[in-house]
Amino acid sequence: MRRFLFALFGVVIGILPLTCVNDARADGLDFDTSDPLFMLAQGDLLSETTLTYWDNILRAGETFSYGINSRLTIALNFNYQQDFNGPNDGFSAVDLGGVYRVSTASGNNANIISDVLFGLKFGGSSHVRTPDFADSTYYAGYRFGRQWAGVTLAATIKSSWIFDDSIGMAYIDFMPEAYFRIASDWRLGANFMLRKATESWFNQEWVGGKILRQYGRTQYIGHLDYEFESDELQVGLDVNILF
Repeated sequence: MRRFLFALFGVVIGILPLTCVNDARADGLDFDTSDPLFMLAQGDLLSETTLTYWDNILRAGETFSYGINSRLTIALNFNYQQDFNGPNDGFSAVDLGGVYRVSTASGNNANIISDVLFGLKFGGSSHVRTPDFADSTYYAGYRFGRQWAGVTLAATIKSSWIFDDSIGMAYIDFMPEAYFRIASDWRLGANFMLRKATESWFNQEWVGGKILRQYGRTQYIGHLDYEFESDELQVGLDVNILF
């Protein structure tokens, strides 16, 4: 099953861009907030609401992002987890972070977009022992990719360091993504995440897919994700609103 999903992911990424090599500045790209390389314009505010369910656990989250200028975005994120079969309830750490655009696409000889990611998390719940809920976490990363009218390919490398006494560790995430604009208001996405941690119990391998419908500046996203190490399947619904 794992080999099949990896192979399918690779084929989709490899083949579909060949049919989508037009200029990326197509109508609607500026409002496509689920695009992996999306960047807010100056003064724009983005609300991202998430709802995810797996193994009798429900997690709701909210992210507010604000465009300082065309190269710098700052964001605030927090989550709440409800465990229907146990005591693992509580709020996540508050994630205060940012994205700085190092290079932009400008012409046929400069099509690679790259971003630097940075941030910190503080004030997590001691009842939930996962990195998202740890009290003191610092992270930095690098994201790069390319946009066409019909597809975006991107990859992110992100390193996190946790200084919470209950979960002291570090981990590195590698996250490639493929995102397809199949119609004027329909999108498909595929993603993979490989996590290597200093504590082997938190090594993870996720593969996922999503489908979304866009209405003006609002997107409704359904997604399905599977984790190989724990044999865990989760489903979710997200809503993005751009102001």
